[in-house]
Amino acid sequence: MERATESVTGRAAQASGESGGEAPAASEGSARQRSSGADGSGAAGAGGRARGGRCRMPRLPSVPGGPDGRRMLWINLIDKTGSGLWLSVTALYFVVAAGLGTGQVGLLLGLGGAAGIAGAPLAGLLADRLPLVRLLLAVQTLRAAASLLLLAAHGFWPLLALTAAGSLGERAASVLTKLFAARVAGPERARYQAVQRTVVNLGYTIGGLGASVALAAGSTTVYRVLLLGDGLSFVLVALLVAACTEPAAPTTTLVVRTAAGRPAHGPGGQDPGARDPGGPSAPAHVLPDRAAGAARGASPWRDRDYLAYAGLDAVAFLYSSALGVGLPLWVITRTSAPHGLAAATFVINTVIVVALQVRLARHADGPRAAADALRFSALWSALGGAAAAAAALPPVWAAATAVVGAAVALTVVEMVQSASTWELSVSLAPPHAQGRYVGVHALLQAVSRSVGPLLLTSVVLPAGAVGWLGLGAALTGTALLQRRLVLRRVSAPDVPPDPAGAALSVAPATFGE
Repeated sequence: MERATESVTGRAAQASGESGGEAPAASEGSARQRSSGADGSGAAGAGGRARGGRCRMPRLPSVPGGPDGRRMLWINLIDKTGSGLWLSVTALYFVVAAGLGTGQVGLLLGLGGAAGIAGAPLAGLLADRLPLVRLLLAVQTLRAAASLLLLAAHGFWPLLALTAAGSLGERAASVLTKLFAARVAGPERARYQAVQRTVVNLGYTIGGLGASVALAAGSTTVYRVLLLGDGLSFVLVALLVAACTEPAAPTTTLVVRTAAGRPAHGPGGQDPGARDPGGPSAPAHVLPDRAAGAARGASPWRDRDYLAYAGLDAVAFLYSSALGVGLPLWVITRTSAPHGLAAATFVINTVIVVALQVRLARHADGPRAAADALRFSALWSALGGAAAAAAALPPVWAAATAVVGAAVALTVVEMVQSASTWELSVSLAPPHAQGRYVGVHALLQAVSRSVGPLLLTSVVLPAGAVGWLGLGAALTGTALLQRRLVLRRVSAPDVPPDPAGAALSVAPATFGE
């Protein structure tokens, strides 16, 4: 189960040109492969993977994306291991080692987390303009500096500033890592996301176990050592990021047409019209493809369909609060199940995700498949809500069985929903505005992370079994609405018919930025 501070997960930018005709189509297909490389099949992508081999990492088998794809998994493992060390003792550190009161700690974490929400849209905006590797390096350096400086900081305001900086960097790194990983994974992004989620859970587990062992000593020095380990993990991550190759940039489709309707200069300065020696020679007019042009100026805030999807996804993300906050509190306060099951739900979740996430990824391979997978999310959401409600039954065995069933059902929802989200949050965005769109999606998901625990503790749990049934129904309806919205969007043509362009007898040429 990904923690509340994790804003996870990108897709390769794809060429927007379509092929048409015989010989021109073949030529343009080659040009598209040479220029884009964003879908993992082009020469640019292959070249990037070859160049990425200069930094040798232990090989992970069957991982999409080549050396940089494997390196990004190691980056995630180290990052989340360090985060697992720190997340286990965050509040305790500020009380025991930093000397703050409990009220101050709550205010510090709340304000710091709120400041961090801006990291997602800011990173998405910059990702459309600057190289991803440089941005990731800067963000990871910021996180390392914030963590290490906490060791020497004293007083509420300095600690708040560093906490906010670390939170901002964490949210930004999540968006940038998602975009980078998706670009290098290309068409295998759904499978890559599943492997990455498995690695993330392993990292959190390793870090959490390490913190548990260290806390047995219970001294202030231990808290400082754990924070130091977190900061050093970011230093190591920054070094690995610096060794990564910049993934291929998105492509722009240009329609090149002469006054006589023939194509003019194509890739490499060649004239496709040379295939027709009898054709007239006329000045060329370069016409940007309207879809690509619209994408360049696209704003996710004006895209009502995408905003609707992202908003619904924020509602669907309440499964995270239900698993991490609602179900454990429900076990302890309102059921007859053994209190040990409150911690066991985390173990159940982690084991299932590690065992099945990769296998379930095939159900989200492409936007249509991801949309159809939401039907499974709807079904298991209803089952999860019903099982949690049934945990209020008096017999201990019935309550325990229902709690386990609810944990399993909500974990399935998590795996299906996260795989679909990884695919759809990027595939529904215009190719040249993916950073901005993914940033806004991550922003709304971060809001859900902040509001979710409050909603579970103030609405769902006080309502008892009815509250869980209502939550299950809400998640079910949200998944079905998402599916309908996504299918409508992917079925609509990207560009409306253009009578003026109907006579164009050659396919658009796709050039790399």
